[in-house]
Amino acid sequence: MSEIRMTAEVRTDYDCECSGLPAERWGEAVFKVGEEEIVMEVSAEKDIIVALMIGEDITWKGTLKGLKQMLTDAVRPR
Repeated sequence: MSEIRMTAEVRTDYDCECSGLPAERWGEAVFKVGEEEIVMEVSAEKDIIVALMIGEDITWKGTLKGLKQMLTDAVRPR
């Protein structure tokens, strides 16, 4: 049997919750809002890899450390 290296949880404002979804290597959450599709994928590699996709044209993929730095830089006062 494979090793569980991470778990996933999804919650909504309708008091729906699904937690403890096991994964060995990766997990993906897909949200559809009208015609838009927003996807977040997390890979449990040596360095955690995160991918964000919006539709077919916009994609970002990097390490969790890189995502944290990008978000910190985006909210840091200039």
